[in-house]
Amino acid sequence: MPEIQNNADTGGKKLPSHAKAVIIGGGVVGCSILFHLAKFGWKDVVLLERDELTSGSSWHAAGQIHTISSDPNISRLQSYTIDLYKEIEELSGHSVGLHITGGFYLASNKTWYDYLKRERSKARYMGLHQEFISPAEVAERHPLIDPKHYLAALWDDQDGDLDPSGATYAFAKAAKVHGAQYFTHCAATATTQRADGSWDVTTPKGVINAEHIVNCGGLWAREVGHMQGINIPVQPMEHHYLITEAIPEIAERKERLPCGIDYEANIYFRQERQGMLLGTYEPKGTPWKVEGTPWDFGHELLQPDLERIADRLELGFERIPALANVGIKDAINGPFTFGPDGNPMIGPVPGVKNYWCAVGVMAGFCQGGGVGLTMAEWMIDGEPSIDVWAMDVARFGDWASPDWGTVKSTENYERRFVMTFPNETLPKGRLQKTTALYDRLIAKGAVMDQGFGLENALWFADGPDDAHEAPTFERNRSFDYVAREVKAVREAVGAIEIANFAKHEVKGPGARAFLDTILAGYVPKPGRLTLTPMLTEKGKLYGDLTVACLGDEHFMLFGSGAMQEAHRRWFEAGLPEAVSYRNVSDDWHGIALSGPKSRALLQAITRKDVSAEAFRFRDLDQTYVGGVPVILNRISFSGELGYEIYCRPQYLLRLYEAVEEAGADLGLRWYGARALMSMRLEKGWGAWTLDFRPDFDAVESGMDAFINWKKDFIGKNAALAQREAGPSRKLVSLVIDVDGIDVSGDEAILQDGRAVGYVSSGGYAHHVGKSVAMGYVTTAQAADGTVLEVEILGQMYPARVQVAPLYDANGANMRA
Repeated sequence: MPEIQNNADTGGKKLPSHAKAVIIGGGVVGCSILFHLAKFGWKDVVLLERDELTSGSSWHAAGQIHTISSDPNISRLQSYTIDLYKEIEELSGHSVGLHITGGFYLASNKTWYDYLKRERSKARYMGLHQEFISPAEVAERHPLIDPKHYLAALWDDQDGDLDPSGATYAFAKAAKVHGAQYFTHCAATATTQRADGSWDVTTPKGVINAEHIVNCGGLWAREVGHMQGINIPVQPMEHHYLITEAIPEIAERKERLPCGIDYEANIYFRQERQGMLLGTYEPKGTPWKVEGTPWDFGHELLQPDLERIADRLELGFERIPALANVGIKDAINGPFTFGPDGNPMIGPVPGVKNYWCAVGVMAGFCQGGGVGLTMAEWMIDGEPSIDVWAMDVARFGDWASPDWGTVKSTENYERRFVMTFPNETLPKGRLQKTTALYDRLIAKGAVMDQGFGLENALWFADGPDDAHEAPTFERNRSFDYVAREVKAVREAVGAIEIANFAKHEVKGPGARAFLDTILAGYVPKPGRLTLTPMLTEKGKLYGDLTVACLGDEHFMLFGSGAMQEAHRRWFEAGLPEAVSYRNVSDDWHGIALSGPKSRALLQAITRKDVSAEAFRFRDLDQTYVGGVPVILNRISFSGELGYEIYCRPQYLLRLYEAVEEAGADLGLRWYGARALMSMRLEKGWGAWTLDFRPDFDAVESGMDAFINWKKDFIGKNAALAQREAGPSRKLVSLVIDVDGIDVSGDEAILQDGRAVGYVSSGGYAHHVGKSVAMGYVTTAQAADGTVLEVEILGQMYPARVQVAPLYDANGANMRA
């Protein structure tokens, strides 16, 4: 266990009255942010720590470091973090105790082997140093492991371990070298915002005013947030690891053993002096201090309960037999803060000006450097250099209550080393938000998932008893059901609930001018719809929105449900005084109709003339459908003739019944998200958070076709430069020669054995009967008909670039 260090050298120093930024919390994450802000030019930055640095979770962390993460960009940031330790050690003169030993990820069954094949494919295009080694090679590198339990292992030469306290102090001291300050025994006791948006932070040493504050409270993240009425849905969890007595085989070695993770056994392990450290995430997690973390908790540990991890230890002793022959020197049980999905929660908090957070960074010594880099870029430049949506605090809304946060954080803790399959839905924290149709759709056999807290249908079985599927990497039992949903839309009419789309209302004098500036595309005239990208100052995609003009200065914007709070944050940041903005996603639910018979169905339930001449493609109207007031849009993401019908939640059930009754003789079938995603692949349309996100610009994504280059807008200069230079990569569709399995995302795209891109999304296109992927490839490989390969579960499959849409290439059906 690392020793506690008391290296604070700020004794007697007076707290300044002002700072550009004040960071609350002196763990590894807070110290990393302090370092990066100062390094990148903000010298006037201060960190406040209620006790000594590391006095929370940092001091008792296991200190094992690795690069693998479920999100590729988090993996990149973890690689950056590991590489950074040498820099801060040299700059600070403080040892981080770094050991780069290499490490392996062990697969003891086919399922985990398949998982590691997917990770290896990601590593190909990310440039990470990962390779498969045999069980025999594992035993050569780590003689204490019994190789008979394993099929294979993925080796990463960047993995290792460090001294957690040393690393934290190295960040803090390196920050001082760059001009930053930190104060220990200086708790933030209150945060109060001034009218100008700056913050007064009250401490025992006085009040400091800051332009920005950053909540890095760790175990106290909730309590720091509560000072300002902010709920952060994280939960401290008890976590065990053991340190053994000296093991003769280790004592006799000259080289340090590599570290490792055994997924099935749910253990991680590394060398600790002449013994070993063994940690595990028990199958039944124990939340700690649900009611709140005591302010006087510090360098303390919790009472170990080895009964909770006995089954994990038994597996560990079986697979590393030497562990059973030595005693346990220390049993560590300490609290770590987990988030609802296991990833950190960082960035500007929506709805609170100049308030930032970086909390729930459970893997702090793997991710702390990357989080510090990202936060500094975001605060100084206005945006991170890579897409960090997987860590953005805006991926949660006010529906993420404290109780929900505890339930989901516990679930995530229990699944720390349990993979989530591409088709898997997690069971805990469900029914947090539902619509009036939930019970009706369940009765029809809907298999539901949760998106931004809201239940939505994935696909429809033959009834509630039939609504199930097993997690798998291969095509699952929903395949034929989704196929019939697609068939109904292509040949007759389908209906899908659309409550999970985001809706943003912008109105008031100057609303049009505001949108003309913040959106890169055309702002429509009253009664019309347009599709437009929204760009950052650096020309990166930040939105893919449908804009509806309800009146001269009254607009509704429809977009990604997942991004609704991130977009709210974006809109509010530049909002003129006379313009009002509201996220009205929960105020408008609705149903979309698609298919050649959708017009007939719609005409049967409205007095409005919806003929092709009277209601054109991209028209909208505020009218009545099914006897209720609605916003009616003629638009469709399915690629067919279609309509989106939005109504207030209290009218949704009545609208549903009208659709059901009128559709009975027209072959109406309800469909879900999987059918919709299958149909958009046939059109070659990207989806937000997959094919469209801030990693890409408008030119390489093809969204430049929707830009109005004649006006000024945010990101125009960067976008013009990108257009003039030409893209180095392009988004393309690929038809893959494969059967029984499809891509799920992040697979490598290769040519002649060399990675030339990666898959951003994909699946099976049921109407055309082809396996399709979308992905970014180098421009040289983006020509129609180019033959490439896509790696799926370790196998290379031929793939051909498809430029024209596979279905209805000229859009005639949609515009019919």
